[in-house]
Amino acid sequence: MLEALKLAVVKLPLVRQAAAALGIGPHTFRSSEHYWEQRYAHGGTSGRGSYGPLAEWKAKFISEFLMQEGVTSAIEFGCGDGNQLSLVPYRNYVGLDVSRVAIRTCAKRFSDDSAKSFFLYHPEGFADNLGVFRAELTLSLDVVYHLVEQATFEAYMRHLFGAARRYVIIYSSDTDAPSPDRHVRHRQFTAWVAQHLGEWRLRTRVANQYPLGDGPGEGSFADFYVFELAVNAGAPA
Repeated sequence: MLEALKLAVVKLPLVRQAAAALGIGPHTFRSSEHYWEQRYAHGGTSGRGSYGPLAEWKAKFISEFLMQEGVTSAIEFGCGDGNQLSLVPYRNYVGLDVSRVAIRTCAKRFSDDSAKSFFLYHPEGFADNLGVFRAELTLSLDVVYHLVEQATFEAYMRHLFGAARRYVIIYSSDTDAPSPDRHVRHRQFTAWVAQHLGEWRLRTRVANQYPLGDGPGEGSFADFYVFELAVNAGAPA
């Protein structure tokens, strides 16, 4: 018994070191950007929302939307490791992410796909006044609730909507609620959009097929929110 206790004490620092290496320890969180860069750098993925039943359901929704609306170009703000992307048949796609590791991963994974391009994104270093990054649809999947800094959140939202010509799809929670995770901050982002981006209207909200608590390790607190540019509502593409 005594030897087992000694072994447990010896291993505890190793557990802390491993968590710190992933940027997920209780005292290691620095910023949203740092968290994801460290996570990918140490072999982490975009999370369970980009794999398994959740990813398949999300891909089905997006794929059907692309077909129904005749969308031919899309920009995703937060492409992650590209697994979710691999499930959706975009015709022309640009992926942006704050993580250099994630961008390198996607660039390598889709190196033979001429319809996809990837770029490093930094909210404070993104000024697209010429509209270089413009598409019919922009997407934000499992990103908004990870933007814990207010300035980062607001810059990201303006870039996300500013790059869209017709639609914006956001997959996120939409409530002001506390979280035990330092890299998560739930926000009622629809209220922010209504207040600051009045030219956009919420077209529809689609509840998650796998709500939180629905099945072991499968549920999510996020839903789909589809926004449409109000001045073009109902207009042909």
